[in-house]
Amino acid sequence: MSNIVLISGSPTPKSRSTAVLTYVGDQLQAQGHTLASVSVQDLPPEDLVYGNFQSPALQQIQAKVAAAQGVVIATPVYKATYTGILKALLDLLDQNAFVDKTVMSIATGGTIAHLLAIDYGLKPLLTVMGSTHQLKGIFLLSSQINFGESGALTLDAEGEVRIQDGIEAMLQALSRSA
Repeated sequence: MSNIVLISGSPTPKSRSTAVLTYVGDQLQAQGHTLASVSVQDLPPEDLVYGNFQSPALQQIQAKVAAAQGVVIATPVYKATYTGILKALLDLLDQNAFVDKTVMSIATGGTIAHLLAIDYGLKPLLTVMGSTHQLKGIFLLSSQINFGESGALTLDAEGEVRIQDGIEAMLQALSRSA
C-alpha cells in the first residue's frame, strides 16, 4: 500500500475543506493506505511569513511529503483562488516536492464562481512543483457540505459522487504506480 500525505490549506481549525480532507483520508486509510497529515497551522506563523527554511516543523512536513506516493490537498477558495497561507507553505517546500506523486486537489467555496480555482490557480503551481499526475480537481460548494448534530460530515448526493469518484481515481492511480 502507499503512503499518502493530506495537506490542509485552511487557516481555521474547523473548516469545511479540512473536514472533507479528513473524510477522504479516512476512506483511503480504510483501503489500507498509510496517511500523514499536514496543515498550514503546523508551522509557526513567523516561519511562514519570513520563509524560515530551517524550521524544524517545516523539515517534518518536507519529510512527510517526500515519503508519500500520493498527495491530497484541500483548500477553501478565498478571492477566487486557494488560500495565501497554502501558497506560503508550498513556497517553502522543495521545488520538486511533487515529482512522481499522484496529486488530488479539493477546493471548497461559497459560489460556483470559484469553480475554476483549481484549474487556473492550484494546478499550475503544482505543475511547477513537479506534479505530472494530477487527478481531476474536485470543487464543492459550501452548501454541499453539512455537519450533523454529532458534528459528523455529510455531503449532498452530488458532492458525495464527486468525492467517491476522486477517491476511486486516486486508488486506481496508486495501484498502477505501485
